[in-house]
Amino acid sequence: MMNYELMVIFTPVLSEEDYKAAQKKFADIVKENGGEVTHENPWGLRSLAYPIQKKTTGLYLVLEYNAPSDLNEKLKVQLNRDENVLRHMITALDKYAVQYNNRKRNGVNADSKTAEA
Repeated sequence: MMNYELMVIFTPVLSEEDYKAAQKKFADIVKENGGEVTHENPWGLRSLAYPIQKKTTGLYLVLEYNAPSDLNEKLKVQLNRDENVLRHMITALDKYAVQYNNRKRNGVNADSKTAEA
């Protein structure tokens, strides 16, 4: 099982219920195929760097999960089929990225080094 991070940009015209349903849909796909969601971070509405399908904003979701590598192909098929998804990106995380994300989530300054006196 490897660690992955999925970032999805949904169309901004989704209602709050549809946005939450879409988040649950992709988390359920990971769980149903032998994966485990370690962290879910909905960013909400953000401006895009450039227009996508004539839209200048999007609803972001960042999902961290552990899963076998064959799950990513199934997930990509579902992401490509969903008409509410503007863009998506799956990134493999190494052990240092996982540690960094955990420190950042727990409020520890992720950039600081421990100084010895």
